[in-house]
Amino acid sequence: MNLNNQKHAPIYEALERFRKQHVVPFDVPGHKRGRGNPELVDFLGQRCVGIDVNSMKPLDNLCHPVSIIKEAEELTADAFGAAHSFLMVGGTTSAVQAMVLSACKAGDKIILPRNVHKSAINALVLCGAEPVYIDPKVDVKLGIPLGMELADVQKAMEENPDAKAVLINNPTYYGICSDLRALVKLAHAHNMLALVDEAHGTHFYFNETLPCSAMEAGADMASVSMHKSGGSLTQSSLLLLGPDVNEGYVSQIINLSQTTSASYLLMSSLDISRRNLALRGHDSFAKVAEMSQYAREEINEIGGYYAYGRELINGGSVYDFDVTKLAVHTQSIGLAGIEVYDLLRDEYDIQIEFGDINNILAYISIGDHIQDIERLVGALADIRRLYAQPQRTLFSAEYITPAVVTTPQKAFYADKEAVPIRQCAGRICSEFVMCYPPGIPILAPGEIITKEIIDYIQYAQEKGCSMQGPESPDISTLNVLKEGTY
Repeated sequence: MNLNNQKHAPIYEALERFRKQHVVPFDVPGHKRGRGNPELVDFLGQRCVGIDVNSMKPLDNLCHPVSIIKEAEELTADAFGAAHSFLMVGGTTSAVQAMVLSACKAGDKIILPRNVHKSAINALVLCGAEPVYIDPKVDVKLGIPLGMELADVQKAMEENPDAKAVLINNPTYYGICSDLRALVKLAHAHNMLALVDEAHGTHFYFNETLPCSAMEAGADMASVSMHKSGGSLTQSSLLLLGPDVNEGYVSQIINLSQTTSASYLLMSSLDISRRNLALRGHDSFAKVAEMSQYAREEINEIGGYYAYGRELINGGSVYDFDVTKLAVHTQSIGLAGIEVYDLLRDEYDIQIEFGDINNILAYISIGDHIQDIERLVGALADIRRLYAQPQRTLFSAEYITPAVVTTPQKAFYADKEAVPIRQCAGRICSEFVMCYPPGIPILAPGEIITKEIIDYIQYAQEKGCSMQGPESPDISTLNVLKEGTY
């Protein structure tokens, strides 16, 4: 990385020059630097609204960058050790989908763990590729899916030698990391692309004590959520490419669906955040890791909770662990993770990332302070004292293995009918059902609905998980394939 070059933020610097020119706007957006919408200015501030501008020659164009955006992407590639990078304004969802759509077309196979984010399966609906799912191992006690094991991936590759790519989650939402270097090497040995959903791994690029990053491992493409641990604005993300990927073709794929009116607020936030991480990320993430470890130790001292960490490493399904992730198992105090999540928000004004059936996740980042950690630890101690119940048997796994009958695209577009959820056992689902976050589908199109899955969905609803996906707002019915259509 060229640290001297990394001091520049070309998009931000161009916007600052533009702002000082007082150009008369006869273009969009129609609020005309906020003059047409004073309430928006009151809410966001003149400085923010004043740089909410449209693409123009001095400010380049994200669809075909030739100047400042191109320079920002080159600096980003340098900072992340990539051959090329794309600034993404549709979130990491758009980056994941660009990876899949670049690697696969209709009828192609792609190997991926079934606990992928919904964006990956949505891409299969769009392009018609055929998934070869690998069911992840599950830590039954914690109720979380683990990483991809080499033996499972190798078996899938040998059984599907015509697959075009393998998609790897690294790290998972819970901080679990796979043996990324070995998986990439295995993919390349089988003439497959290695794609990495690195939504939760921005920080891996800026501190050598953290797990291996996708570009360091030699991956062909990686999607990186800068707005998560990287500090940029929500919805801003990156797509990184290795040296053997055709960046022109990937650009065409991105432009199939990405907006032609890219937000300069989002792009400048990526530009500024990249500069911040390149110059200060190493020390910043060392402090994040220290805070997270301190939090784990303090929470485990409370009793009843289990804030897990590197002790989970087993060389296989947990090859490494992201120590910045603060995931806490709550079952031993008799409360589901989502119940603790709700108590923290409603009673203690603490908003954590998510709660599932068994765990909570507090996202620790460059914006946190030790006082915030102390407040969280104190609240968890209070919840145990005031709300703990006798330990009971809850669902033991966050992930339930589904049986796949047909491709997501065929099932999604097939003739379907809405059936009361309790009558759906044995039918084939034609839509998604998931708790969000984390956005991992419990059911995806093309999968057989079982009584176990129905029980899990209704239990998650009762506990207060935010359920998404089905047409039915209350998930009282599910869309299933009509009899005789498969």
